[in-house]
Formats: sequence, structure tokens, C-alpha cells
Amino acid sequence: MHDQIVDIIIREVEEVNKKLPNRVPVELRNNAPLFGTDGALDSIGLVTLLVAIEQSVEDDFDSPLTLADERAMSQKNSPYQTIGTLAKYIESLLGGSHG
Repeated sequence: MHDQIVDIIIREVEEVNKKLPNRVPVELRNNAPLFGTDGALDSIGLVTLLVAIEQSVEDDFDSPLTLADERAMSQKNSPYQTIGTLAKYIESLLGGSHG
């Protein structure tokens, strides 16, 4: 499941990259910085990406998902830092809804 989620994130990041002055280095896969100190995304870019990922995850896993919520925002370590941290967060949300 993790690799499938990473592939979804990368696919959506590549779409967002087409509109960004600073690209997210998708070739780094799990370690590619998304948001924060080293990230290429500003807050609007992050929200755009999260909405696209939510739609793709819902299509692929037939499970509705909300990525930008109080739970995510209040975590000590942001799930939005890298592709890998976001994939783990999505996996935990899907595991909770399917388990």
C-alpha cells in the first residue's frame, strides 16, 4: 500500500510542479521535501496538492480522506514535510478507516 500511495503523491506533485517556480524533486521519492524549511511548496501550493491527492486516493482506494485538518496541523512533526511523511500519514488514515 505504501508504494501505491507514494506513486499517487508523486503523480500529483508532478502536476503541481508544472505550475511552480521551484520544483519538488520527485526523483528523491520518499525524501523529497514538500513543505516547511526545505520544501518547494507554499501554503497555497500545499493545499492544491492535498486536494488533488485526496481525490486520487479516494478514486484508487474508494475511501474518502481529509488531509488538511486539525489532526494533521496539530502534530509535533508535520506530515507534510516530505513525500514519505505524507505517505505514512495517508497510510495511517486509510488503515484506521479500513481496519
